[in-house]
Amino acid sequence: MVNKSLSYYMTRYAEGNLSEEERAHLTEMLRSPAHQEELAALLESDWAFWEALGLDLPERYAAVKKGVFAQLQAEEAVVPAAPVVKAIPLYRRWWVAASILLLLAAGGYFMTTYTTDVPDMVEVGPPMIAPGKEGAVLTLADGSQVLLDTITSGTVALQNGVTAKVVDGALVYEGKGNAVVYNTMSTPKGRQFQLTLPDGTKVWLNAASTIRYPTAFSGTERKVDITGEAYFEVTKGTIPFVVNADNRAEITVLGTHFNVNSYSNEEGLATTLLEGSVRVSKGNTSRQIRPGEQALVTESVQVVSGVNTARVVAWKDGLFDFDGASLEQVMRQLERWYDIEVVYKGKVPNITFWGGITKDLALADLLTGLKRSEVNFKIEGRQLIVLP
Repeated sequence: MVNKSLSYYMTRYAEGNLSEEERAHLTEMLRSPAHQEELAALLESDWAFWEALGLDLPERYAAVKKGVFAQLQAEEAVVPAAPVVKAIPLYRRWWVAASILLLLAAGGYFMTTYTTDVPDMVEVGPPMIAPGKEGAVLTLADGSQVLLDTITSGTVALQNGVTAKVVDGALVYEGKGNAVVYNTMSTPKGRQFQLTLPDGTKVWLNAASTIRYPTAFSGTERKVDITGEAYFEVTKGTIPFVVNADNRAEITVLGTHFNVNSYSNEEGLATTLLEGSVRVSKGNTSRQIRPGEQALVTESVQVVSGVNTARVVAWKDGLFDFDGASLEQVMRQLERWYDIEVVYKGKVPNITFWGGITKDLALADLLTGLKRSEVNFKIEGRQLIVLP
């Protein structure tokens, strides 16, 4: 057998086409110091995934070798009965799908490879459902609207002397105008957008979200109202910045970075702090959180420590993070990003997902990542049907 590159054998492995001889040769290559540089180069070529997960090169490198070895050994062993809850990693790149998710699965390793072919269990018909994109609707004080989907640069004249400019797809307020009026930015399903408020605070809106804000801040607080999900980088100042999150909680800061998930169909309202200090209040209950902590608001305010903040804000950086998510939680994300409706026929499968995937895939391509989950899908128009 003529020796091929490590990339060649890894590709064959991910596609399930390795012969016994090739399998043995791949195992030897992974053990050999002569191929460590090539393996490291493969990892480096998909740096964005690892950076989002907060992993450095040594961790990635070790996990890849460990994951591939574990999978090769598992394929040669007797397969035990499937557990009730399965861990299904989803990654776009084959070398990620083939290995690293052992690190994320916390003891459970199940490989899912990426292909451009839709498996038999995914019945796909027109239209091809594309992923979401940058875009939003800006509603001015008089009710008139500006569609921001197609504006990539230039100055936008609003009302009462207020001006804003679009820079690299983000709306940035400039002139404060003659009077304080309120604008509302909304992202429909399948859209997300970035906004810079009059005080310089940057806001990223996830799909199906809104933010209402004044065109100039005055008085004793800088207050905005949101629904859905938003990430804030608040400009420091002496006047508190207050976020009214869907009338369910208030977040008060002076200058900080934090994420608020206030979707009404999620379990509780979650405020996650990346930098600075935040106070989260509900009624008479108030809790202070520190970086790496999350305030979960249900009937009360609870503080969760040791939160992986990179995973919380992965949506802002073009990634789905499904780590530890149930099928229903994953489907709610897909509904918002692909502007679809998910319908369950029969009992909802008890499945836990691990890992993530980029948000730039067509829906049918993303569903190929579920082909080993033992869940069947059918697409009818913009309806995704989960079959028994």
